[in-house]
Amino acid sequence: MSPRFTKSTRGGADAAKVIVVIADVAAVIIVLWILMDLLKANRGNDLVQVVRDVARWLASWSHDLFTFDERWARVVAGYGLAAVVYLVVGHLVAGRLRRH
Repeated sequence: MSPRFTKSTRGGADAAKVIVVIADVAAVIIVLWILMDLLKANRGNDLVQVVRDVARWLASWSHDLFTFDERWARVVAGYGLAAVVYLVVGHLVAGRLRRH
């Protein structure tokens, strides 16, 4: 037997999947940039530049939020906060959509 879904429930589940994927991709890009920065990736490389630019845009509200003395701590805290917020908010919104 297949589960019975109303049209709105199915639409909510589909929207929830899209939101989760977008939030997860955003978080992965930001975490990838954190790793590249910590490992001192070659900033002349095109892939590194694209990841940096996208991560900077995604975390534009948080990347210079903290003023630690150590650069690595500012990067991890500022960009890490953005990644966590994208994950938490994205998954909370998706969970609400699935319930309604």
